Amino acid sequence: MIPENPGVVVGVDGSEQSLRAAHWAAAEAHRRELPLTVVTAYSIPAFAASSMDGGYAMMDDSSLRAGAEKVLEEAKQFLRDYPGEVDYRIESGDPAAVLLEYSESAAVLVVGSRGRGGFFGRLLGSVSSALPAHAKCPTVLVPLKFSSKQENAVTTATGAIPIVSAADEPGAPAPASLIEEGAHPIRTRDKRPVVAGVDGSDYGRVAALTAAQEAAERGTTLRLVCALPPLGSTLVWIPTHIEDSDALAELQEKLNAGRLWINSHYPELEIDVEVIDGTAVDVLVAETRHAQLTVLGTRGRGGFAGMLLGSTSQGVLQHAEGPLMVVPEGEDQRIQNRAEFGPVL
Repeated sequence: MIPENPGVVVGVDGSEQSLRAAHWAAAEAHRRELPLTVVTAYSIPAFAASSMDGGYAMMDDSSLRAGAEKVLEEAKQFLRDYPGEVDYRIESGDPAAVLLEYSESAAVLVVGSRGRGGFFGRLLGSVSSALPAHAKCPTVLVPLKFSSKQENAVTTATGAIPIVSAADEPGAPAPASLIEEGAHPIRTRDKRPVVAGVDGSDYGRVAALTAAQEAAERGTTLRLVCALPPLGSTLVWIPTHIEDSDALAELQEKLNAGRLWINSHYPELEIDVEVIDGTAVDVLVAETRHAQLTVLGTRGRGGFAGMLLGSTSQGVLQHAEGPLMVVPEGEDQRIQNRAEFGPVL
């Protein structure tokens, strides 16, 4: 049975990539003061489940569950010094379907971008759109390149991680396991911005508001970016295809209006905006190198959000160097007053 309040949910499959996702999820649960739920799932192959030999199917289920138990033990070892509440769970069923069910009550869903064929292999496979497109809560995809110690990422492939908060006293001793492995706790706040890719859709505006909330909670800057593809591009969301300078000026004006709108809801938030030459995917990948979180909507007009779940999503997920949050389709009454602040993208 799915817990009533699973908090931050992360799917693990025993791979190094899933440990990176578990680390990000642990840090996020710690920051939000929410429970952390670590989930692995397995399903009996169709040829075994449909076999006339019930004994074979039972033996297969037993071996698969044993493998799942080993995966959770590895996750427990990795998170052994995590100070918060953790619930480790094994579920039977399709991994994507299991996580979608958890998304009904989770605050955020976290997965790695690749893995051994469980949650993560499927993300870049035939059902790559299942989780971000259909999850009921925001989904964060932690990429392969999320591994820098300076960014409070994974310290070793199997070791514990330095989780810190504002309440931690300077000079407090690190957990013994960290010292043994030569790691040092990271106590400086991440000052990198939260980035939102905008494309003029309501989905993008909801994502921008989510990004603003994330930035406000983290005490950092929000950065709104919009791509200006080369002339002749077929991206229909770009409003004009005349001179580059005219297109740039028009997009910049609309982004500035968007900044005023978001500041009306988050008055204390510092917001930077920029129109950048290049395709949406190239611009997005470049932004992930310098952002602590990049936020997108599930749909769009062919820009950031539309591309994420379209044919170019493979390139974005494979080359991103920081966590990507995909915000599910939903209503937000605050977008109704957007036009009051100037021209709309």
